[in-house]
Amino acid sequence: MKEFIPDAIYYEENALNYKLGRKLLEKYTNVPKFIIDNHNNIEEMRKKENKEFPKMKRNLIIGIRKTHRFVPNNKISNYLVPYTSSGCTAMCLYCYLVCNYNKCAYLRLFVNREEMLEKIIKTANESDKELVFEIGSNSDLILENSITGNLKWTIENFEKAKKGYITFPTKFDMVDDILDIQGKEKVIIRMSVNPKEIIQKVEMGTSNLENRVKAINKLKKAGYKVGILIAPVIFVENWQELYKELVIYLKENLSDEVKEDMFFEVIFMTYSYIHRKINEEAFPNAINLYNEKLMTGRGKGKYTYKQEERKKGEEYIGKLLSKYFPKNHIIYFS
Repeated sequence: MKEFIPDAIYYEENALNYKLGRKLLEKYTNVPKFIIDNHNNIEEMRKKENKEFPKMKRNLIIGIRKTHRFVPNNKISNYLVPYTSSGCTAMCLYCYLVCNYNKCAYLRLFVNREEMLEKIIKTANESDKELVFEIGSNSDLILENSITGNLKWTIENFEKAKKGYITFPTKFDMVDDILDIQGKEKVIIRMSVNPKEIIQKVEMGTSNLENRVKAINKLKKAGYKVGILIAPVIFVENWQELYKELVIYLKENLSDEVKEDMFFEVIFMTYSYIHRKINEEAFPNAINLYNEKLMTGRGKGKYTYKQEERKKGEEYIGKLLSKYFPKNHIIYFS
């Protein structure tokens, strides 16, 4: 992947009070910079038309994270934790951050990493059991690390915790920076995968399947706990064939080390009215992910696959994984 060089930087002035904030602004000396009051409400961005969405993704926002509330989770972790970034430079057509933040899914970096990690370590140490903290639910930390170095710093410093684990998913392959460091035994990395065609047409700006699989093999060899996240499952016209090809590809290309004790998560796509409007105007030639026959409304402006379609999908993918990976556990379908 090419290094991300933003078209413009918008930053909160208080970010200059942090070493990382100063470092980032110095890193992009020649990039135009604008001071903002609040990283979460940039009026100039909110007024832009949907068709300008790809251009907005070319901006970088630097600020201070003010929300530090841990959200209980009952899937792969005990808590979803707000961490060092939100949003992404990629343009996946289904991205849930677009749904939550409307047009604010551009990459936002938060420079107060010390206080965020300190709270995680304190919570882990005070618990009477081993806790798992999901630190990548709002961004892709492998991508972010290529800009900030925050993930490497986090893993090395979380080693100070007496117990507990941190975990995150990724769609990127730039993992070399975290291979030869301390603290890997406390980290669970889940590689998100999809059929090659879906990655190419839907997950624009992410690493291809071949490089993702190579990256997860590297991570396992380096000593990380790893998992495979098949997400989101999208019912395109020939989805059964595509996902069968994906599972066979994984069987043939994941290392024996990875296959020894990895796990699976399977998540079906959630779409929304906001996605539809942005994609129609920003990506008029892209694949249409909305399927009226297969989808139903859920909540305000959101769509999910109908229950009967979901059940068919779970059964089909469950059988594929049982056939090709009989020793590996499916933690959940969602």
